Amino acid sequence: MLTLPDPIMAVLTPFAKAFNYRIWDMVQILVVGAILTPGRRTVTAILRTMGLQEEACFQNYHRVLNRAKWSGLEMSKILLGLLVAAFCVAGVALVIGADDTIERRKGEKIRQKGVFRDPVRSSHKHMVYTFGLRWMSMMVLVPVPWTERIWALPFLTVLAPSKKTNAAKGKRHKTTIDWIMQMISAVRRWHSERAIILVTDGGLCAVKLGLRCGNLPNPVTWVSRLRLDAALYDWPGPQPDSKPGPKPKKGERQPSLQGRLDDAQTVWQPLSIAWYGGKNKDLEIVTGTNLWYTPGFDPLPIRWVLVRDPAGKFKPTAFVCTDLQATAEQILRWFILRWGVEVTFQESRIHLRLETQRQWSDLAIARTTPALLALFSLISLFVFQIIGHQPLPVRTAAWYTKPEPTFSDAIAFVRFYLWTNMESTHSPVKTTFGLFPNSIWASLVDSICYAT
Repeated sequence: MLTLPDPIMAVLTPFAKAFNYRIWDMVQILVVGAILTPGRRTVTAILRTMGLQEEACFQNYHRVLNRAKWSGLEMSKILLGLLVAAFCVAGVALVIGADDTIERRKGEKIRQKGVFRDPVRSSHKHMVYTFGLRWMSMMVLVPVPWTERIWALPFLTVLAPSKKTNAAKGKRHKTTIDWIMQMISAVRRWHSERAIILVTDGGLCAVKLGLRCGNLPNPVTWVSRLRLDAALYDWPGPQPDSKPGPKPKKGERQPSLQGRLDDAQTVWQPLSIAWYGGKNKDLEIVTGTNLWYTPGFDPLPIRWVLVRDPAGKFKPTAFVCTDLQATAEQILRWFILRWGVEVTFQESRIHLRLETQRQWSDLAIARTTPALLALFSLISLFVFQIIGHQPLPVRTAAWYTKPEPTFSDAIAFVRFYLWTNMESTHSPVKTTFGLFPNSIWASLVDSICYAT
């Protein structure tokens, strides 16, 4: 029997209603074990960490993932509610970042795997393709009390197989854009009254996504990177009622953003904005409103922002927003927040060992990676419950001064809290005590808590 401290149970208890009471204790063991276990996050490694290596019915813990009936979508709804309650100020728009990531996996029994471009190993000149699983993840972009950096906290992750994989299994294919449309519709149902900003990268930019966001009962503002050759049009002019036929949906074609970039007559406005890393960046921008048109869809009203760097350190880039009243500076600030999504993916690979699980059951695969990404958010909630708005301890050394805490400090803090506060009946009855010098004990605890 595992007895967890009150701050930990305050976060976990809302999830209890979604599980059968027979497996709830096992769920708690898997969650805590996944935090405390260094190295591969397999079920057997978790059982060893939790002192259950002699558990005869170890298969029951595997069945929590590959057989038990519980809804990942319901888990996502509960988790998002907890994140909003803890980190979002009432009345402030909910900023959500969405992106895909590749989990490198091989094996004949992994039927959902496909061949995808590896964004981590690829460059503009060299493409690397890998076998793996593609995941679409949504993360709420929020300030946390212990750092000035905006954190991206995952709450909803789904598997998005390739077209070839779906065809081999006889399933209807859904693109990554289709998945985001479905996911943002679910988020809008969960928070029907709150203003929502959806931020995506250029690979997830399409007219139909903007139309879906705008056609929701309470429209969602969508921000993304925009192609420089996007087809832009004026609004249609007035048409006489006596003219037969359907009314035009768009007006005259306007110059492309690339054309505006090349035009020496374009008037650029200076803008200084907090850029990646928190440093101010001097930019030059041009902005306007037009209709963005793609054949097969209605034109999408957008505000576009064209950005160039006077210093020439990065290529000119364009951004799109479906809120025509938003300023260019606000659009750029929303998009810059998206960088936290990439940070979360990277830290999840390092500290939660995202690609080390070894399940081959379809259901277990569909549950394990979303659960590990959600663990990133749970750890953040645990820290908030334990210390509130107090500073989070930071690991430093004589040769390294860390300006503010990162996720490695958060998981180390939670590990130390769990080791020193939880109780378990699985501990041996007879124990042998040995005294460690304080210096060795402190180094041992530090190594265990910061192990990856």
